[in-house]
Amino acid sequence: DFGPGLRALIVALKYCGNMSEPKIGEFLENSDVQISAGSLSNILTNTAKSFEDEFHDLFTAGLASTPYQQTDDTSARGAGKFWHTHIVCNPYYTAYSTRPHKDRLTVLSVLQNTDNLRFRFNTKTLELLQAEFAIPVKWQRSIAALGEDVAFDAESLKTLLDDWFGKRNQQTRTAIEQAAATVYYQQQTVVPVVETLVCDDAGQFKSITGHLALCWIHAGRHYEKLSPVVSRHVESLKAFTEQYWDYYTSLQDYRAGPTKALAAKLRLEFDALFSTRTGYAALDDRIAKTAAKKDELLTVLDHPEVPLHNNASELGARVSARRRDVSLHSRSVRGARAMDIFTTLVQTSEKLGVSAYEYLRDRLSRRFEMPSLAQCIQQAAQSATASG
Repeated sequence: DFGPGLRALIVALKYCGNMSEPKIGEFLENSDVQISAGSLSNILTNTAKSFEDEFHDLFTAGLASTPYQQTDDTSARGAGKFWHTHIVCNPYYTAYSTRPHKDRLTVLSVLQNTDNLRFRFNTKTLELLQAEFAIPVKWQRSIAALGEDVAFDAESLKTLLDDWFGKRNQQTRTAIEQAAATVYYQQQTVVPVVETLVCDDAGQFKSITGHLALCWIHAGRHYEKLSPVVSRHVESLKAFTEQYWDYYTSLQDYRAGPTKALAAKLRLEFDALFSTRTGYAALDDRIAKTAAKKDELLTVLDHPEVPLHNNASELGARVSARRRDVSLHSRSVRGARAMDIFTTLVQTSEKLGVSAYEYLRDRLSRRFEMPSLAQCIQQAAQSATASG
């Protein structure tokens, strides 16, 4: 058997030092540690099982620590297939979840840290289906006939929808699944429900939470992609982008000292800026598209605690991307899960100023002398609230 110190070191070399398994084996061999490649792989994969509860507690504490969460995803390879690593974070933690898809049902699974989604049909479900999905009245009546408040697991819902649709009406079927899963998430009490989600403009994030805050830097990148040829258009783009980032700076100043008067002023300035017409068709079209996202881009005026950009989750995604450069993929679902758990523990430890190696060794030795990362998140959030 290998002791907790060595096992913690192996995990730390992988997830703190971003070393590949062959390089870890080489390092240990040069340190006169005799360990086979199979034993090394088993330690990196199987050790994660003992941290499942830690992961769940950490994630739950992170969700509860701020009224907003930031999210992003990056490509991944799992069991020889293209998967996606989802990142959910705030200033106190970063959580990773690698899944086969990145649709709305997957996002809901990630936010609940579950592989077993549940679905709820009630008045709220019908309202959501009418407002966002506009499904035919026939199916609205079928849903209403199910009862006032009915819950399904994935298997029972599949049976119901197979009976209704067979292999037809896939769009309507998907809309029903998404609406019912969203309502269940919003009304469940197992994990804290996210009030505001900070993200890009991808469709899978919409209608899941009470508020959506779009990233201003993501929106700004669209302007950087424009390639005007005519000199007048070049000048128009330069002038507008300067105004864009000046307005962004004004929003940052607002976060530091929010007032109702300033919020009203910034709303008027938004309308003025994004009603600009320059005569450069591509720029004018992009300005109009930004104007259409006014509510999501100005969430900060009602919720000053929400960041204006999504850099935190993008940095979290970069960690996965750099690991992908070193270790192309996980050969099994268990390996992908182990990578999620350990990357979450290490990146959260870094945010909290905790030694990841000491934490891993403390847990693997069963001493439990260090407070859990969930407790550290709660303490950090409470300290930040107390200090204003």
